[in-house]
Amino acid sequence: MAVITVKNLSKDFKVKIKEKGLKGSLKSLIKPKYKIIKAVKNISFEVEKGEMIAFIGPNGAGKSTSIKMMTGILFPDKGNIDILGLNPVKNRKKLAYEIGCVFGQKEQLWTHLTPYDNFKFFGAIYDIPSSIVEKKIAELKELFELDDFINTPVRNLSLGQRIRCEIVASLIHEPKVLFLDEPTIGLDPVVKENIRVLIKRMNKEYKTTVVLTSHDVSDIEKLCKRVIIVNKGQIVLDDSMENLKYHYLNKKIVEAKMKEQVNLDDEDGITILKDKGYNLKIEVDTTKRSVSDALKLLNPNNIIDINISNVPLEDIISNIYKDGEN
Repeated sequence: MAVITVKNLSKDFKVKIKEKGLKGSLKSLIKPKYKIIKAVKNISFEVEKGEMIAFIGPNGAGKSTSIKMMTGILFPDKGNIDILGLNPVKNRKKLAYEIGCVFGQKEQLWTHLTPYDNFKFFGAIYDIPSSIVEKKIAELKELFELDDFINTPVRNLSLGQRIRCEIVASLIHEPKVLFLDEPTIGLDPVVKENIRVLIKRMNKEYKTTVVLTSHDVSDIEKLCKRVIIVNKGQIVLDDSMENLKYHYLNKKIVEAKMKEQVNLDDEDGITILKDKGYNLKIEVDTTKRSVSDALKLLNPNNIIDINISNVPLEDIISNIYKDGEN
């Protein structure tokens, strides 16, 4: 069952044109000229209950505008949006009780209050009885491991701790849909992984539908089974992560440490990326050559250590962007 349905959604912005020089500035002030920016162009998609999808694209692609229309912050020029049976334009207040939002770069917590006091405050905003809020706080405190700092003022928390509290605050009213915008931005790798684990656990425990926007490929790869890629206001790809890898990930990177030097040249299906004596890095096109064939050329008995990996997802998405532009 679809909890989010977007049909033929479009949004334009009227932007003032700035002319150069003093005369141009005066002219712009007296008789301004405008241009129309088509931020979102006729996009359509659905999201099922309990799905975790990545809604991604380069800066200026239209993804943030789309999210703002889905949450009722912006009104669309054309098209329809249905979130949990509600229209964000007509039912914005009612929808606010059903969705949650976490913006990695924007704080929603009062920094002079403790996380506990913030959670109580959010419970009051959503008209939730105090006894139920206490029960919810206890439940989420355990799930997100907040015991050590739930009574510490937010301004004294680390960024990773604050993000965990931001997510908990957005879950106090038990939203059915959660929008996460760059939830791991600025975090170190260990804390990022902890946040991802907690998001996955939350999705599993509460069946919360999650729409994730992120520039961190690891967020997308480790959290989402489906990816919607937007570029220049249009959807250029809507597919499963599995299919994305299958269709675009037909190359493997082989890094090997050798006992003895190997004289290897580029040939059909094999590209030498780095050759530094005993350290070799090659790219294998699996549509032309199997990895096992490539290893035979290296001579397995001559290999001390080896690592075989996929081409970085950043490169795949970059190629999809280029295809979308073309």
